[in-house]
Formats: sequence, structure tokens, C-alpha cells
Amino acid sequence: MPYDNRPKSTRILALGDSYTIGTGVAADQSWPAQLASALGIPGVRVFEPTFIAQNGWTTGDLLAAISSSPYDGDFNLVTLLIGVNNQFQGLDIDEYRLEFELLLSKAIANTGGIQDKVIVLSIPDWGVTPFAAGFDRPRIALEIDEFNRVNRRLSTDAGMHYIDITPLSRQAGQEPANLAEDGLHPSGKMYAAWVDLILPVALHILK
Repeated sequence: MPYDNRPKSTRILALGDSYTIGTGVAADQSWPAQLASALGIPGVRVFEPTFIAQNGWTTGDLLAAISSSPYDGDFNLVTLLIGVNNQFQGLDIDEYRLEFELLLSKAIANTGGIQDKVIVLSIPDWGVTPFAAGFDRPRIALEIDEFNRVNRRLSTDAGMHYIDITPLSRQAGQEPANLAEDGLHPSGKMYAAWVDLILPVALHILK
């Protein structure tokens, strides 16, 4: 049977911000929760994801939270998605680069030191959403791309898996069903599309 050499139990640590905890959707519709559900097969127990993530967090906020977290080094899979609030708040991209690199080290530590167990997601583009009306949408897109160039390079250089969900996020403004009621965050339907990209990589890591 496929994936029968996977661990009999799987623990996922999801690091990030509002996109990770699923602001605006039910708890079981966040993408980490949907990923955990998709990973479940007979004989393999997939625990509900552990979250270190909050709405509005920057890389600095996430670093501080991880440092005070009781969790340590025993996860089969760690995911990291962070940076949109750095861009939104106009924070310096060089600061982002330094803090993101530290976050990668923290992510690796929570797998017991195995970088192959870390999945990094690109930053979604909130500029396409109704919430962004009145903002400079082209500038948002350019800055998101700049931040993503940084996180992609650091992640791939460190030997981690990188998944670019930004193109999918840019479809959100074209279909209301892709957005939560707040007109900013993705809907469960959009998160499911993200999981379609993440799942093969997660299965590769776990098998």
C-alpha cells in the first residue's frame, strides 16, 4: 500500500501569521488543518497541527514567540509562512532577511535538525483583494515579489522545500469564493488549492 513506510504518528508544527492560523475561516479549514486531514491514512495517526502563529505577526514577532515556546525538536514536519506583515508595515527587507534566516534555523531545530523536514511557503499577494482597494496594488505586488525572492533563496540554499503559492493567491480577487468574508484572507477553498501543492511534498518528506 502507498506510503506504508511512513511513521505511525505524525506531528506538524505550523509557524507563521494569519495565513497560517486561517483568519476568517473555521479552524478545520486552515491549510495546516486541511493538510493534516489529507495526510491521514489507515494505520497512520496525524495529530492536529501545533500552531505558533497569530494575526499581524512579523518575522520579529514570530521569533519572539518561538523563543518562549514550550515546543522543542520532535516534529515530523515543520512549515513556515511569514513576511506579509513586514511588507504591509513597510519594514526593512534587510531586517526581514536576517530574521527569516534565524527562523529557518528555529524551524530546523524543531525537526531535530533535519532541514529536509521543513516546508517554506511564499508570501501571498494581498494586493489583489477587495481589502486593498485604495492601496497601490502594483507596488504591493512588486514588494511581495521582492520579499519572496529573499525567502526563496534562503530556503533553497538551506536545503529546504519551497512552495510558491503566490500565483494562486493572485487569483483570489477574480473569484469571491476564494476569499473569506473579510475580503482579505483566503477562504477554505483557496487553502485547499494550496494543500494540493503542499501535499505531494509532505508525503515525500514523510515516506
